[in-house]
Amino acid sequence: MVRTLKDKLAALDPARRGGVVAEAEQLHTEYLTLQELRKAKDLTQVQLAETLGIQQTTVAKYERQSDLLLSTLSSYVRAMGGSLKLTVEFPGKKPVALDGLGDSDEPRRRRRTAREDRQTAART
Repeated sequence: MVRTLKDKLAALDPARRGGVVAEAEQLHTEYLTLQELRKAKDLTQVQLAETLGIQQTTVAKYERQSDLLLSTLSSYVRAMGGSLKLTVEFPGKKPVALDGLGDSDEPRRRRRTAREDRQTAART
C-alpha cells in the first residue's frame, strides 16, 4: 500500500506535525523562484516587463531559466524595488559579501522587433 506525504503527516503527533510544517514554510520562503518573488510583490509579467523596458515574453523566459547573468538578475530584482546581495560562505569562515557584481552602468538595449528591422531595411 502506498502512503502519501499527507498520510505520513497525519500520523505524526500534532506538535511534531506543526514543527515539520513550520520548517517546510521556512525553507519555502528561503528558496523562492523569480516567479514567486514577482507574485509576492503583486506584479504581473507585463508590469515587470514595462519597468525593465523589455517584452513580457522575455520576463517569462527569465523565470524559466536556471542560469542568468548577474546583471540580468540584479535588474530584475531592482525592477521589483529590491536589491541583490551576493554572499560567499566557506566552512569555518565568516560570510563575505561581494559588492559590484552584476552592476551595470550601461542602459539595457532593447531588442529590435522584426517590424523595425523591415522598416530599417526599406529605408536603405
